[in-house]
Amino acid sequence: MSGNRQEGKRKIHSLNREITAIFICIMALTVSACILVNSLFLEKVYTREKQDEILSVFNKLNDYGSDVDSHAEELETLCGTHNISFALLSSIYAPVKIISYEPEELLIRELKRVLFDMVTEETVIKPGEYSVYKLKDEGRKTDYLEIVGILNSGSFVLLRTPLESIRVSAGIANRFLLYIGLGGMIISAVVIFLFTRKISKPILSLAEISERMSEMDFEARYTGKDKTEIAVLGQSINKMSDNLKKAFGELKSANAELKKDNELKTEIDNMRKEFISNVSHELKTPIALIQGYAEGLKEGISDETERDYYCDVIMDEAMKMNDMVKKLLNLNQLEWGDDVLTKETFDVCELVKNITASFDIITSQNDVEVNIWGLKQAHVCADEFKIEEVFKNYFSNALNHVKSDTKKRIDVAIEKAENEIKVSVFNTGDRIPDESLPHLFEKFYKVDKARTREYGGSGVGLSIVKAIMEAHQKEYGVYNTNEGVCFWFVLDSADTEET
Repeated sequence: MSGNRQEGKRKIHSLNREITAIFICIMALTVSACILVNSLFLEKVYTREKQDEILSVFNKLNDYGSDVDSHAEELETLCGTHNISFALLSSIYAPVKIISYEPEELLIRELKRVLFDMVTEETVIKPGEYSVYKLKDEGRKTDYLEIVGILNSGSFVLLRTPLESIRVSAGIANRFLLYIGLGGMIISAVVIFLFTRKISKPILSLAEISERMSEMDFEARYTGKDKTEIAVLGQSINKMSDNLKKAFGELKSANAELKKDNELKTEIDNMRKEFISNVSHELKTPIALIQGYAEGLKEGISDETERDYYCDVIMDEAMKMNDMVKKLLNLNQLEWGDDVLTKETFDVCELVKNITASFDIITSQNDVEVNIWGLKQAHVCADEFKIEEVFKNYFSNALNHVKSDTKKRIDVAIEKAENEIKVSVFNTGDRIPDESLPHLFEKFYKVDKARTREYGGSGVGLSIVKAIMEAHQKEYGVYNTNEGVCFWFVLDSADTEET
């Protein structure tokens, strides 16, 4: 998970670098385009500008007419400003007026060349007209822009300016633009990187939040305080996260309920199958006995004593089946919560005395000594009818299993344990195997099936005890002692009085 999250962060940071690289490329292309345009067109533009400057001087000379000398200072300033040299010839015999920033002999030689060319080529230039030339001085290796014309006054004029300065200026401009462009690109790259980093930071936060949401972690929140569209998106993601968290929680609850229902259904099916199997097994023997003895009666047994015996067996087995069915119905009601507890306050010591007294005949016939010790009076809060059934099951179970080499004994103890009353029923006899102790309270579980059949046990009594005590939400259990076995349960105490 952490690796994926780090990879996501790297991708977001690469977006920052990508935007910066795109801006740098755009700037580099712009600067390159400017340099290319300068290289291709700057000289032409400068040449055009120079031509316009020379023409402006030509027009000035036209405006001065014959009175050029009085404007000599102005002409000198104008020519110096625009780096223009000129030679003026009023007539064939008049001296040449020259303003030049290069050797005068060069200008005079050029003037002679132009005049000679005009004569040989019979070039006709009328007053007020001019011709523009671009030529190369092979001696100085310099290109010049020249205007040759005749003023309105009839004077012949030669104006020229070197173009080398234009190329030098263009080169300087291009280099300057390159330096400025490189510096601008570096500064802009830093500014753009910082700016895009500021923009990408909330985007990175949103990416991390969405990634955590994809992993079902809805605790991440967008905490940006700005008012941009990204903040609006962050708030929307927060709301979506809350809604998803709520929906996911509801879905989990629904799944848990569905799982619980499926488990309950499976448990019910298993219990139903187990119940049918156990009941079928338990009813198989008494039904077989009833069928067998009924067939014997049908065959017409003549001995009255034997006939009575057959009838007694049938009645006894039918009574056992009836008792088991009643217990199963009672257990079913307890396990499914259909039998509601009716809690009241009663004296559990009195209940124990009454139940043990009802077994006096059986205990006397079997030479069983019954001892009740502990509290003389103990009021508890419970369902008296169901606790009576719990104690009866414990006591009858003790009677069925009590035995001793010396004297049979059942001890009933009623003790105080903090805010509870503990009732124990001990009987001398064989210890229960350790592996059987955890299963004693399961339906139809029997440690010794032959002996259980002997005293008519159904294997349901202790299951009823379990259901009743769990309905009361109180503890119960069994443990072995050196002399026998002890079953116990606890109830909430109301008040106690010790013996």
